[in-house]
Amino acid sequence: MTTALPLFPLNSVLFPGLVLPLNIFEQRYRALMRDLLKIPEDTPRRFGVVAIRDGREVAQTSTGLPESAPPQGAEPMAGFGPDPMTSFYTVGCVADASTIRERTGTGSGTGSGTGGGPGSGAAGGTGSGPDDASVDEDEAAHDDPGYEVLATGTTRFRLLSVDTSGPYLTGEIEELPEEEGDGAGTLSSGVLRAFRGYQKRLASARERTLAAGQELPDDPSVVSYLVAAATILDTPTKQRLLQAPDTATRLADELKILRRETAVIGKLPSLPAADLTRSPTSPN
Repeated sequence: MTTALPLFPLNSVLFPGLVLPLNIFEQRYRALMRDLLKIPEDTPRRFGVVAIRDGREVAQTSTGLPESAPPQGAEPMAGFGPDPMTSFYTVGCVADASTIRERTGTGSGTGSGTGGGPGSGAAGGTGSGPDDASVDEDEAAHDDPGYEVLATGTTRFRLLSVDTSGPYLTGEIEELPEEEGDGAGTLSSGVLRAFRGYQKRLASARERTLAAGQELPDDPSVVSYLVAAATILDTPTKQRLLQAPDTATRLADELKILRRETAVIGKLPSLPAADLTRSPTSPN
């Protein structure tokens, strides 16, 4: 079964169960949040987070262009490659926005953005012409200063198609079940031990100490997603973990990664900020 879901492309990967704070300032994502706010609070306000393969999450500014130039992030595909199905990874994570808070202050909407991003509906407008209500809504769209959002990853999905005709991107998606796979419980125990070793080595490299008594979960799927999110990895590797066919496969991959990364960290005097050399600077 497929459904329509508003899309929020990011330079990072969201995993089920992980919290995602967002700072919304681009026009396209402000429109998305306004539509989500129309959904009753007791109903999930869902949107889909997909990692960007070609492009950047914040559209370039219009510095030096005339005032008539469209504002930053006005076009749904601004900042991304020409083909949405190749611009984004096709496995993403549904996010449920538990908090959407309008920022105080005045703003004319200079853009989009995140601190980390369906059916809740792409806003569509019907109507034969401008009236007082539509004018008021247009004025509100330009005057709102943006939003602070707190969302949580819930379920993985596969992206089947992307609609670029609205104020923001909408995807046709199918949710992906989480299969446990063979030996997930045993692998989970091994991953937790390896992750503890990785944490200790990482804390030593950064001259930090771990919080005493820190507890980690027992559920294999939860462990697999938590470790994937907490380990310092590039986006393609995290994406590979997200789209693993089952929990056991993800855990087996993580076990190899943790052993490799722990060994590497032990040989380095400091940790390189690898991501800073691979992506443009973001105002978020």
